Amino acid sequence: MTIIYPSPIFGPVHSRRLGVSLGINLLPDDGKFCSFDCIYCECGYNANRRPRSPLPTREEVRTALEKRLKQMKTDGPTPDVLTFAGNGEPTSHPHFAEIIDDTLALRDTYFPDAKVSVLSNAAHIDRPAVFAALNKVDNNILKLDTVSEEYIRLLNRPNPNYSVAKTLVGMKAFKGRCIIQTMFLKGTFLGKGVNNTSDHFVLPWLEAVKDIAPRQVMIYTVDRETPDHDLLKASHDELDRIAALVREAGLEVSVSY
Repeated sequence: MTIIYPSPIFGPVHSRRLGVSLGINLLPDDGKFCSFDCIYCECGYNANRRPRSPLPTREEVRTALEKRLKQMKTDGPTPDVLTFAGNGEPTSHPHFAEIIDDTLALRDTYFPDAKVSVLSNAAHIDRPAVFAALNKVDNNILKLDTVSEEYIRLLNRPNPNYSVAKTLVGMKAFKGRCIIQTMFLKGTFLGKGVNNTSDHFVLPWLEAVKDIAPRQVMIYTVDRETPDHDLLKASHDELDRIAALVREAGLEVSVSY
């Protein structure tokens, strides 16, 4: 069973990586809208989940967020983080940058200790407004599942104009103000192996991550039902081995099993 999130606010939910997280979904609540079409996405495949509703407006997001924060201030719980996630790629929203400014202002008013996080596939970090907005948030979490263009085409299935090399340049331009998030998994898709836990994939990925020099690396594996049922979790030992390599490179790493 795949998941479609309410819009524009959902939760709070307990995040494996972020704690008590109030979700902000800038996409429609009746489908999926993403520049990737990952085979492990909990929201399902793009083609099967075409939304019919419009994107929420900047004002709708601001109003709904303030209402929820006021309620949480009175009734709890206290959020650890306000997280842009949901039914696709949040930076696709045409007013993403302005919504970030609104969110930071509301956070400062109601829960100044809460962090603002964005979960992004990094496909739009070449847009100046998106880049600038991501530089303002506390946790700029960018996806990098591998540096193999062929593997990304199989696993993440990005838009045709996506370029790994261009994305790596954009990630490095954050000068450490980013977190790299990587999904490690095993199994098959369309008869092809998708195991990216071996040195063939891990070592080039690690070199790229070292060059990006993020303030943290998050590695994780499949946790919820995936639209393709031939995918498997990476084992604890496999994730621990990869995490050890990241630590040896001098980078902070967190592991979600």
